[in-house]
Amino acid sequence: MKDFLTINDFTSEELFDFIKLAEEMKNGVYTKKPLADKKVALIFEKSSTRTRVSFEVGVYELGGYPLFLSKDDIQLGRGESIKDTARTLSRYVDGIMLRTFEHYRLEELARCASIPVINGLTDDLHPCQVMADVLTIYEKFGKLKGVKVVFIGDGNNNMAHSWVIGAAKFGMDIAVASPKGYECDEKYLNEARNIASETGSNILQTNDPFVAVKGADVIYTDVWTSMGQESEAVSRKEKFADFQVNRKLMENTGKNTIFMHCLPAHLGEEVTEDVFESEASVVFDEAENRLHIQKAIMAKLIGG
Repeated sequence: MKDFLTINDFTSEELFDFIKLAEEMKNGVYTKKPLADKKVALIFEKSSTRTRVSFEVGVYELGGYPLFLSKDDIQLGRGESIKDTARTLSRYVDGIMLRTFEHYRLEELARCASIPVINGLTDDLHPCQVMADVLTIYEKFGKLKGVKVVFIGDGNNNMAHSWVIGAAKFGMDIAVASPKGYECDEKYLNEARNIASETGSNILQTNDPFVAVKGADVIYTDVWTSMGQESEAVSRKEKFADFQVNRKLMENTGKNTIFMHCLPAHLGEEVTEDVFESEASVVFDEAENRLHIQKAIMAKLIGG
């Protein structure tokens, strides 16, 4: 049994197998039902649109039964320990997806469960989203090695952390441009650099977005204020004002660069509407690919 808590849980070859299987599923080549007669608990301590719908539909399309559990539906939200919840659910279902806040909650659930656990998002990491993004990039460019991705915005968030690890695992180049004080957590940056020493990925962290985007194949951004940071919204708007993805930044790459966003987007803040709605934008391709990559992950881990 193997969990999917971080992209670094798998080898580069295993990760690419997920990508290829997702392609087969998307193109209708793969028609098996590996989750037939299997149940998957989908636990949401954080609300979601894409994560909930893509996982529920994905379990159904693979022949299984998705069991949606909000924080108000189970005792985990009212004082039962994570350990006991994990051991109980392991007797009822065949796999668990958890979308939560602190990363240690996911790790404890996985440690105590006897069934596969998938990370649907934590404050530290969002690996399923980055896997969907990588699938999208592979579709657009026909390759991954050497593709340059630039993340603009808060470097100390789950998307930036997952992206530096994901880029390193796939041999992609990654630059993160953030205001001072909002750089990537050194823990994840060092983890990515260790991976990159083997895969040849180039990693740059900078406070200058125009330096970062030179030669970018992909410009990526996320909201400036994530769930749980609402009290910082006003100050973050001021600090991140120079890190908006707009036409000027897109045109500074020197390439036909695509724009990506994990959604939901706050138009007029981290990205202008004209970039978001432009032909360069592939944000809804990414959103669709959440379904296909998560089906591939569940098929391999839960379906066997």
